[in-house]
Amino acid sequence: MDSADVRRALDESLSLLAPIADDRWAAPAGGLDWTCLQTAEHIAHDLMAYATQLAARADERYLPLDLVLRAGTDPATVLQIVAASGHLLGLALDAAGPEATAWHWGPADRTGFAALGVNEILVHTWDIAQGLGLDWTPPTDLAAQVLARLFPHVEGADDLLWATGRRALPGRPRRAEWTVRAALKY
Repeated sequence: MDSADVRRALDESLSLLAPIADDRWAAPAGGLDWTCLQTAEHIAHDLMAYATQLAARADERYLPLDLVLRAGTDPATVLQIVAASGHLLGLALDAAGPEATAWHWGPADRTGFAALGVNEILVHTWDIAQGLGLDWTPPTDLAAQVLARLFPHVEGADDLLWATGRRALPGRPRRAEWTVRAALKY
């Protein structure tokens, strides 16, 4: 995965979510404890965190960084911050050489950070879509790439929403716990 995949996931998400009226963003996001707006803020936070981890080549721990938005920030502005954070991740991915690694529960390369970003965008866009009453599923090819990179340890992981505990499938109950594996070694 690479920066083009992050940009594509961002485009998919923003084109779906940008037209939604402000008053609908207070709804719970799918099965999460967050509102749709808080979930969008979380996307921005994680994309920014991945960008800074990779840009700093922080190799032993997470940087003590939190993206905190001011109270009362409207949904359109939050989506601008999501876009900016995603673009910063894309720039960090493009600037990182193939040998570059940074900490994500071990040394993760740029493909791992790209997959982490795409995963955050796709699964949380789905959560928000559920809360807003929108019919949307992650693009199959992007979801397959995320599964291959972050979930190779999960037998039968052929559905990103199932792998991330979002839904049950026939013969497979909803997963109560799940983890991604972006690190190159475990």
